[in-house]
Amino acid sequence: MHIINEHLETQVIDPLLERTRRWHPTVRYLSQTEVHVYALSIAASVLLSLYPFLTVMYSLARFFDSSVQQALNVALLDYFPGELGVFIQRNLLANLNKPAHSRFQMVSIVLLMLTANGVFEPLEVALNRAWGAVKNRSYLRNQVMSFGLIILCGGLVIGSAMLTAVNEEFVKSKIGGDIPHWMPLLLFKLAAIPLTMLALFLTYWLLPNCRVPVRPLVRVSIAVGGALEILKYVALAAWPWLNSKLVNEYDVFSHSVEVLLFSMMASFIVLAGAEWTVRHAQPPVAKSSAGLRPL
Repeated sequence: MHIINEHLETQVIDPLLERTRRWHPTVRYLSQTEVHVYALSIAASVLLSLYPFLTVMYSLARFFDSSVQQALNVALLDYFPGELGVFIQRNLLANLNKPAHSRFQMVSIVLLMLTANGVFEPLEVALNRAWGAVKNRSYLRNQVMSFGLIILCGGLVIGSAMLTAVNEEFVKSKIGGDIPHWMPLLLFKLAAIPLTMLALFLTYWLLPNCRVPVRPLVRVSIAVGGALEILKYVALAAWPWLNSKLVNEYDVFSHSVEVLLFSMMASFIVLAGAEWTVRHAQPPVAKSSAGLRPL
């Protein structure tokens, strides 16, 4: 009986240990100093580009039906939990309703062009190191690629809002009245999550300055998209404690710190997905001196 129990324990524990070992290289990768530098740089750039990006998105939404802007409101409150989302939405709408908004809109577009490079430049360097690319793009080429990705991602945001609005109108026509309060969020999730995964796929595929195999990117984009969705719920669960702590320590800067922390955690997930893809790519990518340091 003792031998049988040992055999059963081996059958159960060994696969678990094997699965755990698969993540050891990723954990060690995330513990490297330069990965923290990349994540912090990306998070700081997200903070700088957030308001210009949202200003442009809301300005574009005004060319469509009002339900598109309502869908963007749902998206904003979904991405940023609790009081943070309410704070961003309140200040954003106040700026959009100013009489001189048309002039500020052009400033937002220029700022978006400048700060987009800050988001994608460290991300490109990190992806190039992961894939063993010998050379990074020049500043000008990176700026062009970054702005192209911003346009693609912005188009996906507007597309998800439009899909949400269309689905909401369709549901209203079927039930013949007001829809339940939870329905807009559900409809947004159905439209936004696949488009988020598509945006991740495009970033993983287009941003590295080398050829990247497509097949493993599909799987990792789905996994990273799901992990980012889980991160939002973890942040929402920790929000009461986190908000109280940050308000106590940072006072008026607490919301900025919250955006930084959330963006940094999301950056770690995206970079972990890139590292995992490189290790599981078939055939393996040959590393050069510009690749990852030995783990």
